[in-house]
Amino acid sequence: MTPDYDVAVIGGGAVGAAFAALAVRRVGIAAARVIVIERERPPAPVPGADYDLRVVALSRASQRILTAAGAWEAITAARVSPYERMRIWHESAPVEGPGTLVFDAAELGEPNLGHIVESRLVQTALLAVLDASGVEIVPASIEGLALGVGEAVVDADGRRITARLVVGADGGRSRVRELAGLEARSRDYRQQAIVANVVTARPHERTAWQRFLGHGTLAFLPLANGQCSIVWSVGNERAAELRALSVEDFERELTAALDGALGAVRLASGRVSIPLAATRARRYVLERCALIGDAAHTVHPLAGQGVNLGFLDAAALADALAAARAQREDPGALAILRRYERTRRPHNELMVAAMGGFNDLLAVGQGPLARLAQRGLGLVERAGPLKRLLAARALGIAGELPAAARR
Repeated sequence: MTPDYDVAVIGGGAVGAAFAALAVRRVGIAAARVIVIERERPPAPVPGADYDLRVVALSRASQRILTAAGAWEAITAARVSPYERMRIWHESAPVEGPGTLVFDAAELGEPNLGHIVESRLVQTALLAVLDASGVEIVPASIEGLALGVGEAVVDADGRRITARLVVGADGGRSRVRELAGLEARSRDYRQQAIVANVVTARPHERTAWQRFLGHGTLAFLPLANGQCSIVWSVGNERAAELRALSVEDFERELTAALDGALGAVRLASGRVSIPLAATRARRYVLERCALIGDAAHTVHPLAGQGVNLGFLDAAALADALAAARAQREDPGALAILRRYERTRRPHNELMVAAMGGFNDLLAVGQGPLARLAQRGLGLVERAGPLKRLLAARALGIAGELPAAARR
């Protein structure tokens, strides 16, 4: 018997929705043959409302993928915050000193280094694309998964759904990964990221500011309304102390933590803290099943690469399915899915390890090796070719890229 669908995507967040859109628009799968299961669909942001606390820094590669998915125009029509520079320094050096690493879009001949966008805006724009194309979006949780020879069977709140391929895009605590028996290694950083929106006395200059503190990392991400979104990653005990502070005391601590680079800082929102951990699935695929995004890997947020890696996963899996479709091959066949895994897993493993290393050496590191890494920021600043290569990699305009991410 023919399965109900060619592809069942579990998780309608930004990465899962992007993959579903690419499956229709780039792979050529009929919309009626794609289903998305998303437990809780968020409402679209209200124009003129305050910025959400959860934002993402989208690379050029992600921008291209979202364009291919049909969502970028709607995102930019709402509100995005392009940034043109990044300024990165360690607490042992002054912000304007030679030890500071500065990336500038002008040095790459690019209009910007990326865009700060609310996570919810990206997700709702992609879900709107799926609605318009006729993809079914089911508000349910999955309770069971069976991977067979000819089909996968999903139990979604009692509804039996069969598909040639199940794509797990359901986050770091992936139920698909668990039900499929795909093992994952996890590292608890014993840190929390405090996020909030703030007003600064000095303009942010369309610059992303990041300071390594010796006990964590502080990032100020520029928003289009002149405010900044902060991500302050600190140990669990320090996070509890910061959450317990009065607004005024927290603002003083925050201003000092950025070394006064933007003048006095004032809260423009509440404060939320998020536990930090890194997860790495040992395998991304089985017959009839593939993991993408946080279901396959989570990384420390200090470089803002999490969602960008997820979009690259989505585009690479779409490439593998497009090649299979051209050859009239089964999209759920293990040989097809391993092409995707071979493309993405080594890159993601390297990024997870790199972000962990940056945290260990630059953010919280002590001793000779940490001091050497801290001095390395200034050395990279003065090493022109290396600096440009790192910037191009972060922007997503260098290296091996899936088709949707290319210029």
